[in-house]
Amino acid sequence: MTWEEIVPLLWPATWETAQMVGWATLFTVLFGLPLGVALVAFDRGGLRPLPALKSVLGIVVNIGRSLPFIVLMIAIIPFTRLVIGTTIGTAAVVVPLTVGAVPFFARLVETALREVGTDVVQAAQAMGAGRTAIVRKVLLPEALPGLVSGLTVTIVALIGYSAMAGTVGGGGLGDLAVRYGYQRFETLVMIVTVVLLIVIVQILQSLGDWVARRISHK
Repeated sequence: MTWEEIVPLLWPATWETAQMVGWATLFTVLFGLPLGVALVAFDRGGLRPLPALKSVLGIVVNIGRSLPFIVLMIAIIPFTRLVIGTTIGTAAVVVPLTVGAVPFFARLVETALREVGTDVVQAAQAMGAGRTAIVRKVLLPEALPGLVSGLTVTIVALIGYSAMAGTVGGGGLGDLAVRYGYQRFETLVMIVTVVLLIVIVQILQSLGDWVARRISHK
């Protein structure tokens, strides 16, 4: 294939990847952030100590993180079909992307929240702040640089997951690389796709690092 033939294929594939990663990121934050907060709050010495529940959540998160994405994507096909109505296409891939990224992001949230000094939390408690207020006005704002860094890492991981989704007809740059670069032995397509993914990751990582530095209190 010539460069003129590749370019018209790149833009739709890039847009599909952006859609998959964008929606999956949104749902990952909606589910992963509260889960990460719960892992900290329910721990011994946390805002709402429930060690047994924390252990259960920890096991669920560890199981989710231990499964390779390609295995997870196949394993939850019935769930994906139940939610979306199909297992093929950009919309369908958002489900396994989210399921795979939520436990990953939750652990990063947990790590960021644990870096907040206990003295700050104790000061808020001494002033009579409730648990919800402490989470919203103390823990999350103080941990914001770490949360941004964790979200950046998660988005980069989601881009990698979305590329793997191309092996099962998920669309996006991964699908383009598989259908043209691998199955049709179009080396130029494979090279261009890989380079484009690297550029996207570098831009997002640099942007995330910049934002984290800008909002850091240190």
